[in-house]
Amino acid sequence: MKKLIMVAVIAALAASAVIGVAYAGNNLNGNGAPSGPHYNLNLIGVPKDKTADLTESNGHVIFVSLNGNTKILLYPGNFTVLDANGTDGTASFQLPNPDPTNSGYTLYSVYARFLGKPGGWGNITSGFTDGNTTWFSTNSYVEVRSTGKSTFTNVSKDLLYVYVNGTRYPLFTNNLYQYFWNYDNNGCKLVQLRFYQVSTNVN
Repeated sequence: MKKLIMVAVIAALAASAVIGVAYAGNNLNGNGAPSGPHYNLNLIGVPKDKTADLTESNGHVIFVSLNGNTKILLYPGNFTVLDANGTDGTASFQLPNPDPTNSGYTLYSVYARFLGKPGGWGNITSGFTDGNTTWFSTNSYVEVRSTGKSTFTNVSKDLLYVYVNGTRYPLFTNNLYQYFWNYDNNGCKLVQLRFYQVSTNVN
């Protein structure tokens, strides 16, 4: 009987440890995002193309077309905007490897929300180019800017991984691939992305 109780206690402790890691980001504020330090990235939709050279702008902003498609090329490293002008169709952003061992537990989490005038909508899909073939994830972050308060959503599963043919690829799994986010914007003036040092379980 004592052995059975001990086994049950050990199992319970193991389960609580797993839950503690998986739900570390569940201490949320009223806006839907965790509390604590974070990196901000704003995707700003503009009606006209930018003509200034915004390469290595050192900011937290990427300008994208208000109505159109922008591919944001992704590179491993510390959080940095490498090319802020996406109105020409391409921008670039640097962020850490989210899950080096493909464990399904991220090293950090990303939360997003759409702001601006109601009615705009968009979707962001991760992907990679493998040689001459481009693959898009079967998961996408899709949101419509409705009326009322806009809250953050945990989009780590959508933006930090690429799902192809039932296989999960964390960003930067293969250093020969070019990873990206494909942002299809339909009138949304602002998307806020926040990166927090908390783990998300995507399994």
